[in-house]
Amino acid sequence: MNSVQHYAPTLQKVLLFGLFFVLMYLSFHVLKYFIVPVVWAAIIAYVTWPLYQSVLRMCGQRPTLSATVMILSVILVLGLPIIFAIFMLQYEGRNLYYELQKQVFSGHLNVPDFIRQLPFIGKEISRTLKEINQDPNSIIQSVSIWIQGHLNYGKAVLNEVSKNMVKLCFAVMSLFFFYRDGHTILSQVSQALEMVIGPRIHHYLDTISETTRAVVYGVGLTAIAQSALAGISYFVADVPNPMVLTIITFLLALIPFGPPVAYTSVSLWLFSQGQTIEAIGVMVWGVCIVSTADNVIRPLVISGATQIPFLLIMFGVLGGLASFGMVGLFVGPVILAVLLAIWREWLHETNETEGLMMPKATLAHDIDDESHHPD
Repeated sequence: MNSVQHYAPTLQKVLLFGLFFVLMYLSFHVLKYFIVPVVWAAIIAYVTWPLYQSVLRMCGQRPTLSATVMILSVILVLGLPIIFAIFMLQYEGRNLYYELQKQVFSGHLNVPDFIRQLPFIGKEISRTLKEINQDPNSIIQSVSIWIQGHLNYGKAVLNEVSKNMVKLCFAVMSLFFFYRDGHTILSQVSQALEMVIGPRIHHYLDTISETTRAVVYGVGLTAIAQSALAGISYFVADVPNPMVLTIITFLLALIPFGPPVAYTSVSLWLFSQGQTIEAIGVMVWGVCIVSTADNVIRPLVISGATQIPFLLIMFGVLGGLASFGMVGLFVGPVILAVLLAIWREWLHETNETEGLMMPKATLAHDIDDESHHPD
């Protein structure tokens, strides 16, 4: 009887942990469809949190009213440019289609000689252009047949857009509650993690905080700067539909090495039109100015603020993008940053007794001496 009583507390703990993990597993399956919208809402809430604090003071410390004002502001600031970009893409996309159709039917499509002389693909490009110039109607018919045979993809795209609209609504709802109850949520999460991991969790939360801010600002500012600089060259070179190309460059600039794809494509198109000076100008401007902006802003804002090697940031962005979609642009670097912080602190603790000077942990502050060396 005594032995049963002796093992009863241990059995209760095992059953409690088992129940907890089962509930966590079931909760994950219930909530997995909302993880991405919630993460986006958390990122936006974190980046705009200082602004929310100002709004909260102006509204007399009324969280619900302040959260409502912030939601309306975010919708206006982010929603209106997106709507404008959609209409602009629709308008200029139509013009681009007519321009391409005009070029095809002119029978004078051409590319520079150095492209024709490229190994493997040069002959194929020359043959394709020759066929298009000889019979422009055939390519139009082929494209029409291809489109008709892939109408199902259009339905898939429509379904995907509908799903994203639903996710957007959940993201806005989540953002409202993050604003209103942010302090309470963060306090409870921090307290729960501290019970499991210990006081070190505060240092890792600082790492997540600073890395998220650095990546958001680094990626965002770099994309804006590069697309604006590239857009200037498009306007100066008198490229058709420069606004569409600028927006495309912005989207490509969200990932490393994306802008060169944009300005190189524009340069090659200008070459094909016989605008050699403009093509060289766009390419030189892209290599010397647009790409330089990437090499300056992104490492300065991200690596400089987080003390994380830029190569690791690049792996985090690309790997996160491949694994989690667009939200992975921010989730990937954060995961690697926390891993690096744990690694550096472990090395620091291991070598502390040997008197080695290790690199400062990534925004993970040194534990108070009292916690390691009690009197």
